[in-house]
Amino acid sequence: MLEADGLNRPDVFDCAVIGGGVIGCAAARLLSRYDISLALIEASEDVSTGASRANSGIAHAGYDAAPGSAMARLNVRGSAIYGQWCGELGVPFERCGSLVLAFGETDSRALAELYESGLANGVPDMSLISGDEARALEPRVSPDAIRALWAPTAGITSPYQLTIACWENARANGLATFFDTRVTGVDCSGDHFILNADGGASVRARYVINAAGLFADEVARMFADSSFSIKPRKGEYILLDRDDSTPRRVLFQAPSAMGKGVLVSPTADGNAFAGPTALDQTDKADASTTREGADELRRLALRSVPGLNLRAAITAFSGLRAVGSTGDFIIRASDIQPRLIHAAGIASPGLTSAPAIAEELADILAAQGLALKEKPGWNPVRAPIERFAAMTTERQAEVIADDPRWGHVICRCETVTEGEIVEAIRRGARSMDGVKRRVRAGMGRCQGGFCAPRVIELLSRERGVPMDSITKSGGGSLMLAGPIRESARGFASEEEARA
Repeated sequence: MLEADGLNRPDVFDCAVIGGGVIGCAAARLLSRYDISLALIEASEDVSTGASRANSGIAHAGYDAAPGSAMARLNVRGSAIYGQWCGELGVPFERCGSLVLAFGETDSRALAELYESGLANGVPDMSLISGDEARALEPRVSPDAIRALWAPTAGITSPYQLTIACWENARANGLATFFDTRVTGVDCSGDHFILNADGGASVRARYVINAAGLFADEVARMFADSSFSIKPRKGEYILLDRDDSTPRRVLFQAPSAMGKGVLVSPTADGNAFAGPTALDQTDKADASTTREGADELRRLALRSVPGLNLRAAITAFSGLRAVGSTGDFIIRASDIQPRLIHAAGIASPGLTSAPAIAEELADILAAQGLALKEKPGWNPVRAPIERFAAMTTERQAEVIADDPRWGHVICRCETVTEGEIVEAIRRGARSMDGVKRRVRAGMGRCQGGFCAPRVIELLSRERGVPMDSITKSGGGSLMLAGPIRESARGFASEEEARA
């Protein structure tokens, strides 16, 4: 159990948020503007380690959610304020627009239904266009596409950068964070909740937001609330290197009952990706990739963009979406414990809806009796870590003159310097993946093959811990087996034993 920043915590927090994904961190960011004591409790070693890590990064326009649903309302509201949030937090966001492609009359009827749904939801500026008009907007679109739904308000962002930025901003405004703290039980008998965790630790809070993602139903049951269940839906992706085949727009195919379908899209970092697949499963920990999933992605991606360079694949990965039993976002006070507020079943379009969900959670807390008075001096602005590769030559010279570590390139694929990595660690990165998500060291074509040893060394040096304690992503994901001498000695003993 780790308390971030050594903050002096009260005996009882006014509100505790369980879950450090984009929903939990967005809620913490918005609530940090009020004069309350606030805690974030995360089972892993960092924020953005679950669905917010393996996410399409699409800010959806809002045409495909059922009219009248929470998904529809919060998607459209979230899209409207996304630019403000990303601007204040220094997170990349581009309204590049999306196209839903039709390859036949059945698809065309589906587009017409989406269009009507979008009108009912209040999505602005949509239009149904011909295949030729779609190719004028995106020349890489297949010649077989006969129609498209154009939604110019859709965009792309970085899901993990947004999550990290929300957390950093909330922390700067007084949030206390407990990492490596998995809630295992709850005492509801007093005037506040006692959230018990592994190892005998506990956090006390008057109000609790349940933003535990895949495990939100399990958290609810700790409060004797069994009103919903969560099932994982796996989505596999293929990430491609930057090249001329990367589209400029987000390209969907007509949706199915399993979701929005496989898409081809640019990322906020200039790559392209294809995905996700959609496979319902029962295992909440199985994020493996499969040959079958990759084959399906290749086939469907080439249907949208025949010239997509799949030989430029860097890596394959998968994420697990939290699909709720109600068919809609579950955002409400618990009927069993009204001071427990659920933010559960937040599958797509959860990333787009996150700012609006945060607003709704604050409204529910206020309705349940938590006094939300704005604190003086709240600062909504968070400065990002400067990207050395994006600097002008003059700016590069300035930062190197101020700190020579900014002139020492560690990750060659992404041109990430020692200065950037040190800043990431000082802002809270504790693992290899924590560094990767903050400054992209290890995200390039070699996937850390060159820079990993040096990043391990920097994590060890800056955190003051042994190198063989550095992990890939917390827990038992150790990067090194131990000191070389000891490893060599163990290898020799094995050789002797075999002899």
